[in-house]
Amino acid sequence: MIENPVPWPGGARCAAAITFDIDMDSFLHLEYGDRVPDMVCTTSWLRYDEIAVPRILRIYREFDLRQTFFFPAWCMEQHPAMVELILEDGHEIGHHGYLHENPNQLSREDELYWLQRATEVVNRMTGSKPFGYRAPVYNFSRHTADLLAAEGFLYDATLMANDVPYVIKCESGTLIEIPSHWALDDWPQFAHNIELEYTMTVRSPDEAFAVYEAEFDAAYRHGGLWVAVWHPWHVGRLARADRLVQFIRKVKSMDDVWFATTREIAEHVSRCVDDGSYDPTVVNLPYYTGPIPHDQRPVQIK
Repeated sequence: MIENPVPWPGGARCAAAITFDIDMDSFLHLEYGDRVPDMVCTTSWLRYDEIAVPRILRIYREFDLRQTFFFPAWCMEQHPAMVELILEDGHEIGHHGYLHENPNQLSREDELYWLQRATEVVNRMTGSKPFGYRAPVYNFSRHTADLLAAEGFLYDATLMANDVPYVIKCESGTLIEIPSHWALDDWPQFAHNIELEYTMTVRSPDEAFAVYEAEFDAAYRHGGLWVAVWHPWHVGRLARADRLVQFIRKVKSMDDVWFATTREIAEHVSRCVDDGSYDPTVVNLPYYTGPIPHDQRPVQIK
């Protein structure tokens, strides 16, 4: 079903990455402002990251995994000890905005300002500029790709246009896209907070992981890529963390699955493109720079 599978390292059947976005309570401050001091219960729900991240790191340590954490830079500044724990175990920290801002609501100049401000924090606290980016809430603007390429990023991990990595081409250069999609996100499965007006039906761990495992099994059969987009305060809860351990144990028992950071996946794909062993799909961005012309729109009959 995949016409151009990536030749994964060591003859692996597929590549897999469990990425976590460590948002904590960052997005509350832009969305709710003066209300935040009274949103104590919601803040506590999001601050569960303080329990969940060390738990996830212990799980990764048990299975000798190195994975990617996308971190708003403001959260890194507020929780430097958590950053150190992640780095001590050899994990990657990716760019996830500064305060979980929405690029689609920013001018190009403001988006660049916050992109560079967060990059400075990541560089200062990790000793390296970030290689990869994920837009907060997938809010990838018409300017985002061009800004990332101009700023020297290797890859993006936001978009959803393929089952395997592809190349984004824009005015300033190219990026490797490491795609995922909503079926591999944990918000549809677990997000329920009346104060934030998220009222999804909370799924059992088995129900949620049935979705994730169906996607993994298909990626394995067809030589694809499986990238989970999860949050510690969702999947890191006790029953879900138990189920996560079962899932990792299953995948690790298969010796032809390549578990890697998203940076490692992007670097491998880049090498394969350069040596001609992989011919990726190329997507030119932005798709649109404005609305389509009026003469291309159907007339609405009233």
